[in-house]
Amino acid sequence: MSTKWLKTLGASLALTVAAGTASAETLKVVTDPSFVPFEMMDQETGEMIGFDMEIIREVADRAGFEIDLNTMDFNGIIPALQTGNVDIAIAGITITEEREQIVDFSNPYYDSGLRIMVREGNDEVKTFEDLEGLKIGTKIGSTSYDYLMANLEADDGVTPYPGSSDMYMALMSRAIDAVFYDAPNVGYFARTKGEGKVTTVGPLYEGQQYGIALVEGSEWVDEVNAALASMKEDGTYKSIYEKWFGPMPEGM
Repeated sequence: MSTKWLKTLGASLALTVAAGTASAETLKVVTDPSFVPFEMMDQETGEMIGFDMEIIREVADRAGFEIDLNTMDFNGIIPALQTGNVDIAIAGITITEEREQIVDFSNPYYDSGLRIMVREGNDEVKTFEDLEGLKIGTKIGSTSYDYLMANLEADDGVTPYPGSSDMYMALMSRAIDAVFYDAPNVGYFARTKGEGKVTTVGPLYEGQQYGIALVEGSEWVDEVNAALASMKEDGTYKSIYEKWFGPMPEGM
């Protein structure tokens, strides 16, 4: 075997290895398209936009993977991770002990909680206790639904909806008396499409933290956490946060 042929073979193998290293792995990412302003469809471009979308794209870029983004109803996301049909999910997913038993989570990337929203001019509902006996809208499969069922004595008026827009429309059309759901989502709606029609009331309930969910045993957990940490360190996270929510609270 000639020395020249060996050199050629060695160079070819080196190029093959380099090409393999350069081609980033594509991971299946799923989100819920109705959790405004975390994820929503841009009607003009057909592209998914929002706080979560900017976060996952930046994380992917820093962690070194490409994303194949798809959407589904929120209540199908955790089962999709369990079956391995998707690799990663980001959809304002609250980190809970129950969920941590079946999927892996990144470090928290957003501090949240639950809040009440009522029609403008409703002075009768100010705290959670005032929801007793009322018709309350929430989202199927959400922690807000679990909280209502666990803490209301009269929970027969709780109506779970498949999407947040459905329950907001129900509130404004007087089909329900109040909405109880994730604070950033109801707050964003009250400041935009619902301005002058609905308002948020009361404190935050059940402090929550959102995490990026990964299939159990994922090799990408450390890389995702490192990407999130670097985003917070260099100010990228702050810029994305303030684009969608206004001034970022101290300590985040």
